[in-house]
Amino acid sequence: MSPRARDSVLKINPYKAGESALEGVARVIKLSSNENTAGPSPQAIEAYRAAADGIAFYPDPTNARLRAALAGRWGLEPARIITGNGSDALLGLLCQAYAGPGDKVLFPQLTFPSYEIAALAAGATPVKTAMEGDAISIDALLGAANARTKLVYLANPNNPTGHYLPRTEVERLRTGLPDETLLVLDSAYAEYVEDDAYTAGTDLVARAIENGANNVVMTRTFSKMYALAGLRIGWAYAPDEVIDVLTRVRPPFAVSAPAEEAALAALADRDHFKRTLALNSEWLPKINAQLTALGFEVTEGAGNFTFMRVPAALGTWQELDAHLRGQGIIVRPIPPAPPAGALRVTVGQAEENEAFLDAARAYACAR
Repeated sequence: MSPRARDSVLKINPYKAGESALEGVARVIKLSSNENTAGPSPQAIEAYRAAADGIAFYPDPTNARLRAALAGRWGLEPARIITGNGSDALLGLLCQAYAGPGDKVLFPQLTFPSYEIAALAAGATPVKTAMEGDAISIDALLGAANARTKLVYLANPNNPTGHYLPRTEVERLRTGLPDETLLVLDSAYAEYVEDDAYTAGTDLVARAIENGANNVVMTRTFSKMYALAGLRIGWAYAPDEVIDVLTRVRPPFAVSAPAEEAALAALADRDHFKRTLALNSEWLPKINAQLTALGFEVTEGAGNFTFMRVPAALGTWQELDAHLRGQGIIVRPIPPAPPAGALRVTVGQAEENEAFLDAARAYACAR
């Protein structure tokens, strides 16, 4: 006999990161992981290097300076901010703390796979709700919720489709859910949304607190807009009760000292933030427009990526993916996506975007 993990854990399909290498290709254009190809602020790199002299010592377990900086940047209460080893670690801890065997965890069918992993790891039952095309259906989430629903994960903007919901729809979701259900707003791509109708979720957290509820949490990351994916820095904004719970299950020293210094510097460099946003704001609509003109089906949304389908007239997503790989370009296949497979393509630097569009154009023209 040997030890056996819980059955729910053995059902987990491990997260598969975007590929970064192609055999026989010296220079690969990697557009598969939604990394910020503009790179981090030079000030963040400098701060990270300067922190090297202190790596013999444990970091501040509360990351008080970073929490204060985040609070100042977004007008929040520092005591209601908690940091983590990437926002996905916090997403998992929330499920670990609030759900277990016999409980249900809801999320849309086509979304970030870590939600299902978190549910199964906690021993809970993951429940995938139907989409409206490539859009999140609030009605489907509400229709599936019941007294056993402990968490609802909502990526807004959604990954991999880029679709995002306005504040009114998120409010409708929160109003329609049981009061005992925790709504987790994953706002990893919030910085890319330039729409006054959108909310990252801090106002919903504040409203819940005002109403005496502890049932809304927002998570954010430094991996996308701030290009610190390799350092694993995330944070959450939540009511005091949820912060207390997360503090109990969060590993100590979750964010390293060099990572905190880099995050502080990145947050302070507003000019780099504006340049990064401007690059994405220029290229995302340009990529979408050119793909649409070529006959591909593109989901309009926000984020640093585009979500495209290959209609039957242009073959299959596998054929397009193989063609791109032949040109040294790696994108992210989303084969389970109904009604047919799709590809997610990160917005790169200008020359990378041009190379991708040239390859897509050559493929389409050959059909």
